[in-house]
Amino acid sequence: MLQIDLWKRVMIWAAVAAGIALAAPNLFYNRVEQHNDAVAAIERQGSTDELREQASGWPDFLPSGLVNLGLDLRGGAHLLAEVRVQDVYAARLESLWPQIRDALRPLRDEIGTIRLQNSPPDVLRIAISDPSGQGAALQAVRDLAQPVSSTTALPQGGAQNIEVSGADGVITVTLSEAERAATDERTLQQALEIIRRRIDEVGTREPTIQRQGAQRILIQVPGIGSAQELKEIIGTTAQLTFQPVVNRGTDPDADPGVGEEILPSLDEEGLYYTLERSPVVTGEQLVDAQPTFDQNSRPAVNFRFNTQGARAFGDYTAANIGSPFAIVLDDEVISAPVIQSHIPGGSGIITGDFSIEESTNLAVLLRAGALPAGLDFLEERTIGPELGADSIEAGRIATLVAFALVLVFMVLCYGLFGIFANIALILNIGLLFGLLSLIGATLTLPGIAGIVLTVGMAVDANVLVFERIREELKTARGPARAIERGYEKALSAIVDANITTIITAIILFAMGSGPVRGFAITLGFGICTSVFTAVFVTRLLIVTWFERRRPKTITV
Repeated sequence: MLQIDLWKRVMIWAAVAAGIALAAPNLFYNRVEQHNDAVAAIERQGSTDELREQASGWPDFLPSGLVNLGLDLRGGAHLLAEVRVQDVYAARLESLWPQIRDALRPLRDEIGTIRLQNSPPDVLRIAISDPSGQGAALQAVRDLAQPVSSTTALPQGGAQNIEVSGADGVITVTLSEAERAATDERTLQQALEIIRRRIDEVGTREPTIQRQGAQRILIQVPGIGSAQELKEIIGTTAQLTFQPVVNRGTDPDADPGVGEEILPSLDEEGLYYTLERSPVVTGEQLVDAQPTFDQNSRPAVNFRFNTQGARAFGDYTAANIGSPFAIVLDDEVISAPVIQSHIPGGSGIITGDFSIEESTNLAVLLRAGALPAGLDFLEERTIGPELGADSIEAGRIATLVAFALVLVFMVLCYGLFGIFANIALILNIGLLFGLLSLIGATLTLPGIAGIVLTVGMAVDANVLVFERIREELKTARGPARAIERGYEKALSAIVDANITTIITAIILFAMGSGPVRGFAITLGFGICTSVFTAVFVTRLLIVTWFERRRPKTITV
């Protein structure tokens, strides 16, 4: 007859208790958030008295997961950036010049002298003085071509990364179409990852960083002061290179030679260095950078290269003892020391006129890596905290109104059974917030709409059950049998109705982005908790009441 095994009752109440416990930290949002921030800061930079005091505001043995507030609720910054992928083409071709020069040097008897010519950014032109040897030169350069490597499917299998042509003693090198497509894909993925790492290093909460189209990136960061502040975090390129020094002087308008550039000194105003464009080592080969102090106790940055960078750095210093080389950061020469001896191991220190904060920020940027290409910001918005507070208040009022109307409706229509459904509805909201807190979901205005919709839909299953119980009571089989049959016969309708809705939520999550996903998550979780509370919790409440009262008749 109408009964539920003890182990099932224990499991149901244990699930409810766990959900309520996970949701509880949201009732003390600011306190728990301060605790979480302090714990994260202690892990990053070590413990201080102030951080320990902030961390003690919430007990460590209690759950501390929160439902994060999205950009429209908390306020923050929104940027839409376009990556200048064309910049990478020029950099790739510049890096090829030393290899081409080394490949052509053994052929000097056939081709004569080798000169790099001025050319557009996406083209590399090399002139040879003896055109009769052009065939051998073309073959030597073509031998440098490598297969295109990319995660995307390319139309031509085995395509080469460069195209080489020549006429009248001039060799022209360009990137192939397949290589450009692969480069675009890699550049976007690298820019996404570097932006994500930079924002995560700063410690912001739940940023949204998504690719839009072929060359655009959407960046939304809740809790940050302004769009300009966000641009300063992600827009700094932090491109570190080590370049050979040709000479130095005070004329910024001097004409550099082909393959050379003039850059200003960071520390000495009015001093300019002429450098070879092709770097010895770049920041891409950097594996670590940490703030430190030099021998004079001034802030500095320690750096360390990977195996490839360490070998190139060591070989260059061994071959150029007594020559100066420049440490260049973002097109400014930080330092230009003279190589006193071989520097093995691939580690060193960057010194300059830094404050402690500047050296720390520089280390963060270098660890995150250099952006592979520049960014053009097409759209920027700052959402103030006041607008976020207004949105929260509007969402709270909407939820409370919907909640109150549903509670009143259920009591008026179903009496005592309506009260049981209302208790389950309250527990349903607690379970929903517990699930959202467990996965660290971000709540936005569409997410609040999903919660309001969940409140309205949460009693659907109970309505189906109660209406079925009403019909079963007319057969005069007794209240216990009516309740049991009501749940049995309504179950298939409940499952069918909710499966169609949850399929919709899954499609929205898979195909949508940003706020649409937030709505899909709250709707999907809301359906799961609604079915659980209607089928298990409400039934357990009714059975417990029935076992105690044993009524001869019931009214639904």
